[in-house]
Amino acid sequence: RVLIADDSSVSRELLRDYLMQDPCIEVVAEACNGQEAVELASRLSPHVITMDLQMPVMDGMRAIETIMTTKAIPILVVSSVADADSAYDALLRGALDVINKPDFSSEEAKQLPYKVRLLAGVSVVTRRGSGNVLPSCHAHPVPHPNCQHRDGFDRVFAIACSTGGPQALASLLPALPEDFASPIVIVQHIAQGFSQGMADWLNKLTQLTVSLPQAGERLQAGVVYLAPSEHNLVVDEQKRLQFVPHEAKEIYHPNCYKLLTSLAQVFGQRCVGIILTGMGKDGVRGIRDIYAQKGITLAQDEASSLIYGMNRAAIDAGCICEVIPLSALADRMLALT
Repeated sequence: RVLIADDSSVSRELLRDYLMQDPCIEVVAEACNGQEAVELASRLSPHVITMDLQMPVMDGMRAIETIMTTKAIPILVVSSVADADSAYDALLRGALDVINKPDFSSEEAKQLPYKVRLLAGVSVVTRRGSGNVLPSCHAHPVPHPNCQHRDGFDRVFAIACSTGGPQALASLLPALPEDFASPIVIVQHIAQGFSQGMADWLNKLTQLTVSLPQAGERLQAGVVYLAPSEHNLVVDEQKRLQFVPHEAKEIYHPNCYKLLTSLAQVFGQRCVGIILTGMGKDGVRGIRDIYAQKGITLAQDEASSLIYGMNRAAIDAGCICEVIPLSALADRMLALT
């Protein structure tokens, strides 16, 4: 049961047509402004709301805030790339994910029903808890932190995340200092064209430099590299970041596994793999490769996760050294440097 909120009748028709191609999805109502969306959400209790941000009477941002503080419902922001900054701000107000406005031929159109089905069963109630060290998996000994390397840093941090990842990163990165002594490479499943908007958004929140890497770029301490959605990101034997094309069978863009595995192969014990909130199992093979190379592997705990999926799969696979709440992750990263 889906509620569509968009001020454009053409957009509403497109969204309805694409959603109704899935027999498991029913469009129960359509709203042409935020105020109408709030009223329909309260009355109909849909499983998911698709929300545009630019609407009259009440814009999408205010509608999201109102819904999430009265009767919380999973919200998928359907926005144009030009509004990427605002779209990510909407995630901090309670929306779960962002997707580009589909047209008659776009890839996002094919992804829309899939995204809606995934979000339909998500609990939007935030829970809190404390981390723990898994009894079934022993943490590897941490090498001496003052060892010297030619590339100028002791460790490389690799973060894999999906749904809920932008919200987690918006909490984690601002807690790290400007002189953080290691590079951080992030693979976040993201809609096509939204990578630059996410980098710009995170740059406003953190003292660190967040950028989309260039092919052939060397890793530098204190820089956060965000993998673009248009390519998969890997590191080569010369410790340079490189792009590789997506494979036809890949569901997630960009792919977490390939980056984590390449970092494990190149940096071995110096690699710290972190798997955060998200749906599916992408990244588990890569985290396992880091663990096999005696790197440190961390997973966000269930209580602080919006979606306990990717991290749970890695924990169940027995390749996580520590399970840790999001609020404690920055301190753990600092301790490891």
